[in-house]
Amino acid sequence: MAEVENTMATTARAAAKRKVANLAFWSIIIAAVVLGLKLAAWYITGSVALYSDALESIVNVIASVAAFWAIQVSHKPADQDHPFGHHKAEYFSAVLEGVLIVVAALLILNEVWRSWQAPAPLEKPWNGLAVNGIATVINAFWAWTLIRAGRAEKSPALVADGNHIMTDVVTSIGVFGGLVGAILTGWQILDPALAVIVALNILWQGWHVIGSSMNGLMDRAVDTHEHMRIRDIISANCKGALEVHDLKTRIAGRATFIEFHLVVDADMSVGASHVICDRIEDALKAEIPSVRVTIHVEPDDEAKLPKGTTAVPFA
Repeated sequence: MAEVENTMATTARAAAKRKVANLAFWSIIIAAVVLGLKLAAWYITGSVALYSDALESIVNVIASVAAFWAIQVSHKPADQDHPFGHHKAEYFSAVLEGVLIVVAALLILNEVWRSWQAPAPLEKPWNGLAVNGIATVINAFWAWTLIRAGRAEKSPALVADGNHIMTDVVTSIGVFGGLVGAILTGWQILDPALAVIVALNILWQGWHVIGSSMNGLMDRAVDTHEHMRIRDIISANCKGALEVHDLKTRIAGRATFIEFHLVVDADMSVGASHVICDRIEDALKAEIPSVRVTIHVEPDDEAKLPKGTTAVPFA
């Protein structure tokens, strides 16, 4: 039975790996298509706001390539040099994406300065907006797909990529509305003004992406709700033990690491305590994908609760 479950788990992990890798690959293709459309929109109109939108899409292409590389690395099995696996590789991709976003914002501000020094009227604005609108619709669908799949598969690189693209969508919608206003009112100043807003918006997004990724590299614990769920799973499957304490968790990409101390009767055999550990590990693995469990067994004189406690055996 255990062998069948292990085979099913291995098959599920392989399927998840293929899904994430395929999404990362197609993200490169779609980012390139969207970039082409946005560059065409900028070329048609000469709008600095559309230029800023296209520049952010260049970041999308580079970030998608980095995410694809990071996902390939993160799925490598543990080896002698990396005994705990390569899960954190995806965070490096997300950090790179954040840095690229900041660079794009600075380039946009530079273009805005040049535009203010030598303003020029928009050419064929409606044609350019139509092309940019098609790119925005494609981006919106793909961002939603990446965020949903990234959260389901616990892939920081996919989530970061999806969030950045979604920011690009919001930016594009704002640019579209602003340029329509500029065309109808004749206020050409709206074009570079919009580009400034775009730059400030993606600067904020870049800072958020970098901060979130750095948090992951710092071995962030699971959230409170997940922590309590882990406690409940352990409590429901630790029959025969006296107490559990010093529960610690950390997240590395899609992997969750759990460790705690399990107190048993000092006279209990190693084999009997091992049975309890196996039962707890199996329950955690059944409920939490890609979990790694480390249990330190201790005798009853290491307990932190008074003897005879009948409540949930957590100190």
